[in-house]
Amino acid sequence: MRSRSTADPESTRQFAVDMARTLADSKCTEVVLLDVRGRSQVCDYVIIGSGTSQRQMRAAAQELEDLGKSRGQHPFRTNADEGSTWIVVDFVEIVAHLFEPDQRLYYDLELLHADGKRVDWRRPEGELPPARVARQGGGKSEG
Repeated sequence: MRSRSTADPESTRQFAVDMARTLADSKCTEVVLLDVRGRSQVCDYVIIGSGTSQRQMRAAAQELEDLGKSRGQHPFRTNADEGSTWIVVDFVEIVAHLFEPDQRLYYDLELLHADGKRVDWRRPEGELPPARVARQGGGKSEG
């Protein structure tokens, strides 16, 4: 059963912004962050991004999971279709969808959430992304 956390709305919004930035840092394209509070019974924010390959999308999904875990926010669930053309990372209040571009066009979640308010997630001019931390198990740090 999905249960809402007791996190304050501003920290949830900031986590959503940081997730969108993480996807962009992970080379996802056309990243969109939608505020669907009061419009969706499922979540407060929806993030949609396009990946460049199955491998890149899986890595981006892992980056989101790592970001959440570093903040004590473990994902409720992560699902991928058989071909990894659509990956969902669900943090209950925030749900991220990573698509292969053709699948994104087919499912058109932006239209489904057209009444959601777009949130500007981009970093201020000159602000650099944080350095990525090497994963446990000897993974390399990416720059």
